[in-house]
Formats: sequence, C-alpha cells, structure tokens
Amino acid sequence: MANFSFISLYTKTLLLLFVPKPKFLIPFLHICCMESTANHIPPITSSKPIHRAWAMYDWANSAYNLVITSTIFPAYYNAVTTVTKNGEIVSDKVSFFGLTFKNTTLFDYSIATAYLIIAVISPILSSIADYKGNKKRFMQFFCYIGSLSCCGLYFFNGKTLELGIIFSALAALGYCGSLVFYNAYLPEIAMEEDRDRVSAQGFAYGYIGSVILQLICFVFVLKPAWFGITDSSFAPRLSFVLVGIWWAAFAQITFFKLPKGIPLAHNPSHSVLANGFYELKKVWAQIKELPVLKTYLVAFFFYSMGVQTVMLAATLFGSKELKLETSQLIEVILIIQLVAIAGAYIMAKLSDMFGNLQVLLFVVFIWMGACIAAYFTHTAMQFYMVAVVVGLIMGGIQSLSRSTYSKLMPPTHDTASFFSFYDVTEKLAIVIGMISFGFIDSIMDMRSSIIALIAFFAVGAFVLFRAIRRRNLELGVGN
Repeated sequence: MANFSFISLYTKTLLLLFVPKPKFLIPFLHICCMESTANHIPPITSSKPIHRAWAMYDWANSAYNLVITSTIFPAYYNAVTTVTKNGEIVSDKVSFFGLTFKNTTLFDYSIATAYLIIAVISPILSSIADYKGNKKRFMQFFCYIGSLSCCGLYFFNGKTLELGIIFSALAALGYCGSLVFYNAYLPEIAMEEDRDRVSAQGFAYGYIGSVILQLICFVFVLKPAWFGITDSSFAPRLSFVLVGIWWAAFAQITFFKLPKGIPLAHNPSHSVLANGFYELKKVWAQIKELPVLKTYLVAFFFYSMGVQTVMLAATLFGSKELKLETSQLIEVILIIQLVAIAGAYIMAKLSDMFGNLQVLLFVVFIWMGACIAAYFTHTAMQFYMVAVVVGLIMGGIQSLSRSTYSKLMPPTHDTASFFSFYDVTEKLAIVIGMISFGFIDSIMDMRSSIIALIAFFAVGAFVLFRAIRRRNLELGVGN
C-alpha cells in the first residue's frame, strides 16, 4: 500500500504539473490518490446572488431538456427514421448495429440505457465529490460532455443513425450527471425555509431560458428561407449546435459564483469504486430510521416513472400517434414551458399553505387525470388542452419533489451522497418507465403504453397517502 501511495502521488504530481488540464478534467486527476489534501474552507453562506447563480444552471441546461428531449430532436428523429407515402407510415423500422427495432422503441431504450449508466456511476462520483469537496468540478465535467454531445448531433442524419443515438445518449448522460451535483448544492446554499422558493426559482429560470432559445430555433426551423437555408435538415441540426453552445456558455455564470465544496475531515475507508456504494448503503441505513422519508422515496420512485416518461415520450406520441406537424409540436411544448413557470411558483406557495406532501398528492392525482385524458386524445386541440394541464403540474412536481427531499433528509455534510441516492432512485424509475413504455409500444402501440403510466401514478398516490399519515403521526395531529 505504501508503494501504491508513493506511485499514485508521484503520478498525480506529474499530471498536475506537466499535462495541460481543462478544468472539467481536474477531478479525474485526483482520483488516483485517495489521501485528502483539502484545506480549510469557510462555511457557505446563503445569499440571493448565489441562489440566482445556482438557478442559472437550470437556465443553461433546460435548453437541452426542451430542444433535444422534447421538441426538435424527437420530431427530427422521427422524420429521418420513418418512411412515409401520402402521409401514411410505410416503415418505422430501423437497423442499429445490425439489430432491428421500431424507431420509437430504439429511442426509448437508448435513453433508458443512458439513465441506467448514470444510476450506476453517480454513487461513485458522488462519494469522491463528498470526500474531496469538488462537486463543482464533476458538475463541469458532465456539463461539457452534454453540451459537446448536443453539438455532435449536427452530424446525425438518416445514414448516421448509430452516431445520432450515441450522441443523444451521451447528451442525456451529461445532463443527468451534472444534475446529481447541481441538486446536491441546494441544502448547502439555501436554508430549509428557503428551499421550496429556491428550487422553484431554478425551474422557473429553466423554463424562461429554454423558451428563449426554443423561439430562436423555432425561427430557423419554420422560416429557413429568411436565412437562405435550402437544406431542410440544416435548421434542426443547427438547433442542436445552438443548444450545446447555450448550455456551456450560461453554465459559466453558475460555475463562477457557486462556492467550492467542503471536503470531509476523514478519509474514505474503501476503494474509489466501492466507497460510493458503501455510502449509499449508509444513506439507506439512515433513511430506514426515518419512516416518512423512506415512504416518500417509494412514492417518488413510482410517480417519477410516470412524470419522466411523459416528458421524454410526449413529442413522439404527438408526431406518431396524432401525426402533428413539427410547428404544432413546438407550439405545444412552448405552451407547456410557459405554463410550467407559473406552476412551479404556485406549487411552492401551496406547499407553504398545506404542506409539501399534501400538495404532491394532489398533483399526482392531476397527473393521473392528464394521462387518462391523453389516452382519449385524437385531435390537435385536445392535445393542446392536455398540454396546458401537464405544463401546470410538470414544473410543480419536479420542483416540489426536490425541495421535499431536501427538507426530509437529516442534516449532513454528505449532501452529494444523499442526493446521489435521490438521483439513483429517479434514474432507475426512468429506466423502468421508459423500458415499459417502449416494450408496450413495440408489441402494441404508444397509446396503450399510457395505461402503464396511469398505474405508476396510482401506486405513487397510494404510497404518498401513507407518507402523509406517518408524517401526521410524527407531528401528533392524528390521521
């Protein structure tokens, strides 16, 4: 062990002194040496400038969530992977490295794979970030992976399907990976009484920023002649590049202002690969002693299967099942984004009045109603009406879920490990949700897949009700 420590320290010194090192690679240069070299860092003070800077990362990365996940990329993907004649689908089968899939099923499976990867590696990275106090550097690393992958989608066309799927999955990986560390900052920069507001502020910034870029891309996609664009595929591919630039550029505000993490005083007792999962085990041991938090996480797991799958699959449902034009899909998503800004703040206010868990239960019931309505949707106007409801509850349930977890978790310096547990729970929910949706779609159709989403929300509502009862018993206010 002594020889290994000397060699790793020697290697680390050479790397840090002589190898050019972009900031986003620095955390990986420290992994080879587990000894903590952290200096004393003063306590973090909550302030509105830091809150705004933290929220700006939502502004930066939500462009990916809107343009790549929800609007232009799914519509473009469906267009380049579907053969049509006289408006009717002739073939929607694609070949991916020699394997044949239904195009929407391949998309669902690729996103599920990206989320599964991040669920596996985030405990390892979060453990390192907690001990080293370098959450920001890991956040930067994943941010740049995501933004560069978005730019890489410029080269995706009907002949480069494998390249497009890989870059799409890497962009999802970068997005999810950066959020692990972004979310972990919330309890470090905001007092408990401010977390609902700050969390809602982040989502509101995200909706505003993403809508601004979406409108810019909207002009290129719908009015290419204004710019002398004759290639119909160029405007969507240009939009992907703009997302990558927007994401990386505005993230600099967050990276400049967010404080450095606080390293833990003790050294890890396990290897780098094992320690993250050991930390999750420790987190779970603490959660088991907190009945309300444990029950809430089970509910969060089930309703997240529904929420995240709706967000990821809604555009493909509109383009394939309802045969909506790209312009109509963009209009729908813009409606959702604009309404969601108000929804995030409304839910934060309601939580102050009635309590987080009660409002979440109410919102989950609305989600169930929205899914039932979507199952019976056959026209563009009906889709617009469902979109308004989804927009109102989408921002609210995401914002409130994050702040509720930060309130229920015990006071700790291991914020990255606790939020890694939260993120792993969410990512596994997405994996199961997307695989279920894709599998049912492959053997039946996308409309039938909605039934599975309704079931996920129903189970989530039942477990949330149990969490509320346990919370009331803890507070001594009866059933």
